[in-house]
This record gives sequence, structure tokens and C-alpha cells, in this order.
Amino acid sequence: MNNRSALNIILGISVISLGSAYFIEYVLNYKPCNLCLIERIPYFTSTIIIFLSFYLKKFEKFIFIFLSIIFLVGTIISFYHFGIEQGFFEESFVCTLINEINILNKEDLLKDLQKTIVSCKEVKFKILGLSLATINAILSLILSVITFKIFLNYEKNR
Repeated sequence: MNNRSALNIILGISVISLGSAYFIEYVLNYKPCNLCLIERIPYFTSTIIIFLSFYLKKFEKFIFIFLSIIFLVGTIISFYHFGIEQGFFEESFVCTLINEINILNKEDLLKDLQKTIVSCKEVKFKILGLSLATINAILSLILSVITFKIFLNYEKNR
């Protein structure tokens, strides 16, 4: 497999991951916690970087190491989320953050008070018995290792 094909596959995995997250959130109506939302950032970032790589072919090798770091960060965040779900870690302030309150009138205040915060330790959706944080940790780790190996073997796969 050449490097361009690998980028296309990683792009496809990132798009499918984001599409699945939005499908679960908006179609199946499972609200994500704050960490779930943060776990989407590496996929957004990788998508943008891969699209840029199509124009910046000169920097393609470094894009692979950058993608490896991005997915490694995603792995760490997902393992942390998994640890919260399993009770290894306490929920942090990230899990309880509420968006900035911009109250203009009493209707807005009532709407804001009705919002519920989704706990990071509650697993509401599973696939094959695994939480989405667990699946994301595994997927991010695999993508991180693959992109790092491609970086190391870049010249062979040109």
C-alpha cells in the first residue's frame, strides 16, 4: 500500500467515525458527555490535515508524524474517559463544564436550567459490549501506530 492510499483510508476512517458519532447523537438521540465531544477533535483535525496534504505533497512525510501525534493524544483522552467509566479516575472539571451562560431574559434562564449535564462515567451506548470511549481508545491507538509506522517507512512506500 502506498502512502497516498493510507491517507485515503485514514480519511475514510475519520469521516466514518465522525459520522457514526453524529448518527448516534442526533438520530439515535444519545447525548454525548463533554469528553465524548473532545474525543471528536482528533478526527476533525486529521480530516483537515489530510485534505491539506493533498495540496502540500512536499510535507507528506511530516503529516504522518503529525497524524500519529494527533491520534496518540486521542488515545490518551479516550483511555482517560475509559478510566472514568470504570471508576479508576474521578470525573474532572471537563466533565461538568457547562457552556457560558448568556441570560437575556427569564425564558433563556428557564431553558438554561432545564439543560442536563451528561456524566462522563455513565455508559449509555455500547457496541458489542464496549463503550464508545473504549472503541475510540482502541481505534485511536491503532491509527497512531499505523501512521507512525508509515512515517518510519515513508521512503519505502512512496
